[in-house]
Amino acid sequence: MEMDRKEILHMVDHTLLAQGATWEQIRQLIDDAIAFETASVCIPPSFVKAARAYAGSRMRITTVIGFPNGYATTAVKIFETQDAVANGADEIDMVINIGWVKDARYDLVQREIEAVRAACPDQILKVIIETCLLTDDEKIRMCGVVTASGADYIKTSTGFSRGGATSADVELMRAHVGANVKVKAAGGISSFEDAEHFIELGASRLGTSRLVKIAKQELQ
Repeated sequence: MEMDRKEILHMVDHTLLAQGATWEQIRQLIDDAIAFETASVCIPPSFVKAARAYAGSRMRITTVIGFPNGYATTAVKIFETQDAVANGADEIDMVINIGWVKDARYDLVQREIEAVRAACPDQILKVIIETCLLTDDEKIRMCGVVTASGADYIKTSTGFSRGGATSADVELMRAHVGANVKVKAAGGISSFEDAEHFIELGASRLGTSRLVKIAKQELQ
Protein backbone atom coordinates (compact mmCIF):
# COMPACT_ATOMS: atom_id res chain seq x y z
CA MET A 1 0.00 0.00 0.00
CA GLU A 2 1.42 3.36 -1.02
CA MET A 3 2.14 5.63 1.93
CA ASP A 4 1.17 9.27 2.04
CA ARG A 5 4.21 11.46 1.28
CA LYS A 6 3.51 13.65 4.28
CA GLU A 7 3.59 10.56 6.48
CA ILE A 8 6.98 9.61 5.03
CA LEU A 9 8.36 13.12 5.56
CA HIS A 10 7.32 12.92 9.24
CA MET A 11 9.89 10.10 9.55
CA VAL A 12 12.79 11.99 7.92
CA ASP A 13 15.80 13.51 9.65
CA HIS A 14 16.37 16.26 7.05
CA THR A 15 20.15 16.15 6.84
CA LEU A 16 23.04 18.43 5.95
CA LEU A 17 26.45 17.22 7.15
CA ALA A 18 28.69 18.41 4.30
CA GLN A 19 32.04 19.75 5.52
CA GLY A 20 31.46 23.07 3.77
CA ALA A 21 27.93 23.64 5.05
CA THR A 22 27.24 27.30 5.86
CA TRP A 23 24.83 28.88 8.34
CA GLU A 24 22.68 30.14 5.47
CA GLN A 25 22.33 26.55 4.22
CA ILE A 26 21.54 25.29 7.72
CA ARG A 27 18.93 28.01 8.20
CA GLN A 28 17.30 27.05 4.88
CA LEU A 29 17.40 23.39 5.93
CA ILE A 30 15.51 24.29 9.11
CA ASP A 31 12.96 26.40 7.21
CA ASP A 32 12.31 23.54 4.79
CA ALA A 33 12.10 20.97 7.59
CA ILE A 34 9.51 23.11 9.39
CA ALA A 35 7.54 23.64 6.17
CA PHE A 36 7.43 19.91 5.39
CA GLU A 37 7.12 18.80 9.04
CA THR A 38 10.07 16.41 9.14
CA ALA A 39 11.04 14.54 12.31
CA SER A 40 14.18 16.66 12.79
CA VAL A 41 17.11 18.34 11.10
CA CYS A 42 20.45 16.54 11.36
CA ILE A 43 23.31 19.05 11.38
CA PRO A 44 26.98 19.45 12.41
CA PRO A 45 27.63 20.08 16.13
CA SER A 46 29.01 23.58 15.53
CA PHE A 47 25.61 24.77 14.31
CA VAL A 48 23.46 23.30 17.09
CA LYS A 49 23.39 26.35 19.35
CA ALA A 50 22.47 28.74 16.53
CA ALA A 51 19.95 26.26 15.14
CA ARG A 52 18.27 25.89 18.51
CA ALA A 53 17.99 29.67 18.87
CA TYR A 54 16.62 30.00 15.35
CA ALA A 55 14.21 27.05 15.37
CA GLY A 56 13.00 27.44 18.94
CA SER A 57 10.42 24.75 19.57
CA ARG A 58 9.42 24.54 15.91
CA MET A 59 11.88 21.76 14.95
CA ARG A 60 13.87 19.05 16.69
CA ILE A 61 17.66 19.27 16.35
CA THR A 62 19.76 16.16 15.74
CA THR A 63 23.56 16.25 15.72
CA VAL A 64 26.39 13.76 15.25
CA ILE A 65 29.04 12.48 17.66
CA GLY A 66 32.37 10.83 16.74
CA PHE A 67 31.45 11.59 13.17
CA PRO A 68 32.15 10.17 10.64
CA ASN A 69 34.97 7.77 11.58
CA GLY A 70 34.01 6.74 15.11
CA TYR A 71 37.54 6.36 16.42
CA ALA A 72 37.67 9.32 18.83
CA THR A 73 38.20 8.28 22.43
CA THR A 74 35.20 7.61 24.63
CA ALA A 75 36.07 10.70 26.71
CA VAL A 76 35.90 12.86 23.58
CA LYS A 77 32.55 11.38 22.56
CA ILE A 78 31.17 12.00 26.05
CA PHE A 79 32.34 15.63 25.93
CA GLU A 80 30.90 16.09 22.44
CA THR A 81 27.58 14.72 23.66
CA GLN A 82 27.50 16.91 26.77
CA ASP A 83 28.34 19.94 24.64
CA ALA A 84 25.61 19.09 22.12
CA VAL A 85 23.05 18.70 24.90
CA ALA A 86 24.11 22.00 26.49
CA ASN A 87 23.71 23.67 23.09
CA GLY A 88 20.16 22.36 22.73
CA ALA A 89 20.33 19.09 20.75
CA ASP A 90 17.24 16.89 21.01
CA GLU A 91 18.76 13.82 19.37
CA ILE A 92 22.27 12.36 19.21
CA ASP A 93 23.58 10.15 16.37
CA MET A 94 26.88 8.58 17.49
CA VAL A 95 29.35 6.52 15.46
CA ILE A 96 30.72 3.36 17.08
CA ASN A 97 34.41 2.48 17.22
CA ILE A 98 34.51 0.17 14.20
CA GLY A 99 38.02 -1.07 14.99
CA TRP A 100 36.77 -2.40 18.33
CA VAL A 101 34.12 -4.38 16.46
CA LYS A 102 36.79 -5.80 14.15
CA ASP A 103 38.79 -6.79 17.26
CA ALA A 104 35.61 -8.39 18.70
CA ARG A 105 35.80 -6.02 21.71
CA TYR A 106 32.05 -5.76 21.98
CA ASP A 107 32.40 -5.09 25.71
CA LEU A 108 34.25 -1.84 24.95
CA VAL A 109 31.72 -0.85 22.29
CA GLN A 110 28.83 -1.40 24.68
CA ARG A 111 30.47 0.51 27.52
CA GLU A 112 31.10 3.45 25.20
CA ILE A 113 27.49 3.54 24.02
CA GLU A 114 26.33 3.34 27.64
CA ALA A 115 28.64 6.24 28.54
CA VAL A 116 27.20 8.38 25.74
CA ARG A 117 23.69 7.32 26.78
CA ALA A 118 24.46 8.56 30.32
CA ALA A 119 25.56 11.91 28.87
CA CYS A 120 22.23 12.40 27.05
CA PRO A 121 19.62 10.77 29.31
CA ASP A 122 16.72 12.89 28.05
CA GLN A 123 17.64 12.87 24.36
CA ILE A 124 17.00 10.27 21.67
CA LEU A 125 20.21 8.28 21.04
CA LYS A 126 20.89 6.64 17.68
CA VAL A 127 23.93 4.39 17.18
CA ILE A 128 25.56 4.37 13.73
CA ILE A 129 27.23 1.01 13.08
CA GLU A 130 28.43 1.76 9.49
CA THR A 131 27.02 -1.42 8.00
CA CYS A 132 29.07 -1.21 4.79
CA LEU A 133 32.23 -1.94 6.83
CA LEU A 134 30.83 -4.87 8.84
CA THR A 135 30.17 -8.54 8.13
CA ASP A 136 26.67 -9.89 8.70
CA ASP A 137 27.87 -11.58 11.88
CA GLU A 138 29.27 -8.28 13.16
CA LYS A 139 26.01 -6.52 12.32
CA ILE A 140 24.04 -9.14 14.24
CA ARG A 141 26.39 -8.85 17.22
CA MET A 142 25.99 -5.07 17.14
CA CYS A 143 22.21 -5.43 17.18
CA GLY A 144 22.63 -7.22 20.51
CA VAL A 145 25.07 -4.60 21.83
CA VAL A 146 22.84 -1.68 20.88
CA THR A 147 19.82 -3.40 22.40
CA ALA A 148 21.68 -3.97 25.68
CA SER A 149 23.11 -0.44 25.76
CA GLY A 150 19.84 1.42 26.25
CA ALA A 151 20.05 3.33 22.95
CA ASP A 152 16.82 4.20 21.13
CA TYR A 153 17.87 3.46 17.54
CA ILE A 154 20.39 1.49 15.54
CA LYS A 155 21.39 3.36 12.36
CA THR A 156 22.89 1.92 9.20
CA SER A 157 25.35 4.50 7.96
CA THR A 158 27.08 7.86 8.13
CA GLY A 159 26.78 8.38 4.38
CA PHE A 160 30.53 9.16 4.37
CA SER A 161 31.91 5.63 3.86
CA ARG A 162 31.72 3.05 1.06
CA GLY A 163 27.96 2.66 1.05
CA GLY A 164 24.66 3.60 2.64
CA ALA A 165 21.50 1.82 3.67
CA THR A 166 20.59 -1.43 1.90
CA SER A 167 17.40 -3.48 2.01
CA ALA A 168 19.30 -6.48 3.36
CA ASP A 169 20.83 -4.50 6.21
CA VAL A 170 17.58 -2.90 7.32
CA GLU A 171 15.84 -6.28 7.23
CA LEU A 172 18.68 -7.91 9.19
CA MET A 173 18.75 -5.17 11.82
CA ARG A 174 15.00 -5.19 12.32
CA ALA A 175 15.13 -8.97 12.77
CA HIS A 176 17.91 -8.91 15.39
CA VAL A 177 17.45 -5.80 17.53
CA GLY A 178 15.25 -5.90 20.60
CA ALA A 179 11.71 -4.59 20.66
CA ASN A 180 12.94 -1.47 22.49
CA VAL A 181 15.22 -0.43 19.60
CA LYS A 182 14.10 1.22 16.36
CA VAL A 183 15.95 1.24 13.03
CA LYS A 184 17.16 4.33 11.14
CA ALA A 185 18.14 3.90 7.49
CA ALA A 186 20.55 6.52 6.16
CA GLY A 187 22.72 7.00 3.12
CA GLY A 188 21.58 6.81 -0.50
CA ILE A 189 17.82 7.25 0.01
CA SER A 190 17.05 9.19 -3.14
CA SER A 191 13.31 8.79 -3.77
CA PHE A 192 10.00 8.38 -2.00
CA GLU A 193 9.89 4.85 -3.43
CA ASP A 194 13.21 4.06 -1.70
CA ALA A 195 11.90 5.56 1.52
CA GLU A 196 8.67 3.58 1.48
CA HIS A 197 10.59 0.38 0.79
CA PHE A 198 12.84 0.91 3.83
CA ILE A 199 9.83 1.73 6.01
CA GLU A 200 8.11 -1.47 4.87
CA LEU A 201 11.25 -3.41 5.87
CA GLY A 202 11.09 -1.94 9.37
CA ALA A 203 12.84 1.45 9.41
CA SER A 204 11.19 4.00 11.68
CA ARG A 205 13.43 6.93 10.76
CA LEU A 206 15.19 7.95 7.53
CA GLY A 207 18.31 10.06 7.17
CA THR A 208 18.24 11.91 3.85
CA SER A 209 18.39 15.36 2.29
CA ARG A 210 16.70 14.41 -0.96
CA LEU A 211 13.06 13.81 -0.07
CA VAL A 212 12.39 17.37 1.06
CA LYS A 213 14.15 18.65 -2.07
CA ILE A 214 11.88 16.47 -4.23
CA ALA A 215 8.76 17.62 -2.38
CA LYS A 216 9.87 21.25 -2.67
CA GLN A 217 10.55 20.98 -6.42
CA GLU A 218 7.11 19.49 -7.00
CA LEU A 219 5.51 22.58 -5.48
CA GLN A 220 7.40 24.95 -7.79
